[in-house]
Amino acid sequence: MKTPFDTLEEAQAWIESVEKFGEKYDLRRMENACEMLGHPQRSVPTIHIAGTNGKGSTLQYLNRILMASGKTTGTFTSPYIVRFNERITINDQEISDDDLLHYINVIYDLQKKYLGMHNDQITFFELVTLISFLYFKDKQPDVVIYETGLGGTLDATNVIEPILAIITSIGFDHMGVLGNTLESIASNKLGIVKKGVPLVSGITQPALFEQFRTHTEKSGSDLLLTAHEDVVAIEYGMPTTFTLEGESYTINMIGRHQVNNALVALRACDVLNAKHDYGIDVEHKKDGLRKARMPGRFETIDGIILDGAHNINGLEASLETLETYFPERKKTVVFTVMADKDYDAMLTLLNTHADEVIFTEIPFARSEKAAILHDKSDHPSKRMFTDFKAALDYARRSDTGVTLVTGSLYFISMMRKHLLDT
Repeated sequence: MKTPFDTLEEAQAWIESVEKFGEKYDLRRMENACEMLGHPQRSVPTIHIAGTNGKGSTLQYLNRILMASGKTTGTFTSPYIVRFNERITINDQEISDDDLLHYINVIYDLQKKYLGMHNDQITFFELVTLISFLYFKDKQPDVVIYETGLGGTLDATNVIEPILAIITSIGFDHMGVLGNTLESIASNKLGIVKKGVPLVSGITQPALFEQFRTHTEKSGSDLLLTAHEDVVAIEYGMPTTFTLEGESYTINMIGRHQVNNALVALRACDVLNAKHDYGIDVEHKKDGLRKARMPGRFETIDGIILDGAHNINGLEASLETLETYFPERKKTVVFTVMADKDYDAMLTLLNTHADEVIFTEIPFARSEKAAILHDKSDHPSKRMFTDFKAALDYARRSDTGVTLVTGSLYFISMMRKHLLDT
């Protein structure tokens, strides 16, 4: 039987044309689709990670530690930085083009059947999540780490039945969907906690501790809140070192917040050892943390720092990191953001932490216009370029300062490709 798509280009063009986020009041679409596919999400053990910031970094730390311990480890992340295939990996190897084409064809047929049966369309993120279920069912890694796309309760990934849940942090982002208070955002992310499944969290707000304790008690789940004071002798640099319980660890991902993310991953390993006899030892932890990398997270390419901070907490962490590592140098920030973000507080933050701001935009439907950002900003030293490449060229004119490109993962993806191609 002829498949719908002969090339990956055609297949990817189709799946990326599907509506990104449909109206969602429950997980019925995902539950129905999983049933039609024979529940592939139940075929391998999974770990579920949610959080406002730190999901991707924590996932990479944990992924590398598990690999160091001898586990074959799958990951599901979003969005991608360079290639669509990055979303689905096993032992850091992206899903192959041939496999991706195969599973998009399978999911295309499912979409047609689903539309006929339910008069409803599975959304883009749901389709990609279903592809991962099928891929991991066929490849059978020892464990798969799933990162939520948005929130927790109604996220497409929330049909998995994990052995461990992780909530990295709670902050303000996607308020139109998740709510306007930290408590409502936390409630949404706590939706990933299943009955009896332990939760590890790196939240720092004491006001949320009781909410987390109450929720996990109701679900019969053990709760481990990381104690950040357990980490001592932190020496920020490239790399950063710290000591935990008498053992010295090294991380190569830059940023003050990365120590917290590493701590969450280490505590997750402790739970996996205690609950599931994973056999992760100190050397596995050290090796994994040292090898963890993440494109677009305070990554330096050709002297330009790229960081995918796309909300107020992320930008605050990014700018604090800039101050920690480059206290004496002039700081230029090349910035754009998605128009549907609540970015006023981000602009205010730039006023106090950047010596110069260059606003730009990208050829992407959700991107805010450079002129709007420029007009809204009160920064005393601001410029704008509608062409993001021109914005970068202007920022590079100084050889004494440091340039940070930030505000959106989509922006980072395009800028990263540009830097690597030139």
